Amino acid sequence: MRWIAMLAALSGAMAVGAGAFGAHGASGQAAEWLKTGGQYQLIHAVAALVALRMGAKWPAILFVAGGALFAGSLYAMAMLGPSKAIGPITPLGGAAMIVGWLWLAWDARRAQ
Repeated sequence: MRWIAMLAALSGAMAVGAGAFGAHGASGQAAEWLKTGGQYQLIHAVAALVALRMGAKWPAILFVAGGALFAGSLYAMAMLGPSKAIGPITPLGGAAMIVGWLWLAWDARRAQ
């Protein structure tokens, strides 16, 4: 479980860096992609750490992996421009994050 926490912490650091670059070093659509990716990645890095504290390993993994896919694809498009190869990755990351939330809700319900 330590490796998940480490990846979540690194994900949070990356999110802050991307958001800062989006706010101060990029412009136009690239800035928006960096800010959006940073916001979602940071929220899901924290969610992964909370899920771990709850003993919910798989939701934590889905939050970190989904955040990486979602934000990473937006970061790549911000740096490289829109791409038919990169763009479809974004919804896969989003789906992983949604499944993580649903799984966490299921785990919370079962724990009652």
